[in-house]
Amino acid sequence: MKAERSFVDTNVFLRYLTNDVPEQAEAVERLLRRAAAGELILTTHSIVIAEIVWTLESYYGLTRDDIKEKVLAILNTPGLEVADGDLVLQAITWYPDKHVDLIDAYCAAWSLAQGVQMVYTFDRKHFSRFDGLAMAVPGQA
Repeated sequence: MKAERSFVDTNVFLRYLTNDVPEQAEAVERLLRRAAAGELILTTHSIVIAEIVWTLESYYGLTRDDIKEKVLAILNTPGLEVADGDLVLQAITWYPDKHVDLIDAYCAAWSLAQGVQMVYTFDRKHFSRFDGLAMAVPGQA
C-alpha cells in the first residue's frame, strides 16, 4: 500500500522546534516518527520554511545560526519532502553566512539555478553579496 502524502503547516514545525507547547511538540514527534518509519510521507513548501525563519527571528529572537540549525534539521528529516529543498538549503546557508534576509537568499539561489544573472533591485546592499549576480537599479543606467 502506498504511503499517504500530507502537507505540514508552519505551526506544526514551530511547536516542535520551540517546544513551547510540550504536548503539541510530543504529538509532532510522534508524527515525525511515523514519517521516518515510512507510514506516511510529509511534505511542505519553501514558503513554510520562510515563515518559520521569520517567526523564529522576529517572535522568538533566535540567532541566524540557531535558525539555520533548526531549518537544516527540517531539511534532513526522514520522510519529509520540502519543495525546492535544494534552493532552501542554499538560502539557509547564505542567510547567516552573508547576513542577508532569507527571502533575498532564496531569490538569489533561484535566480542562479535558473541561469538568471541580472537582478533589478533597490536592495543593492544584500544582493551585492551573491557571487554570480549582477545588479541594476531601475531607472539608473
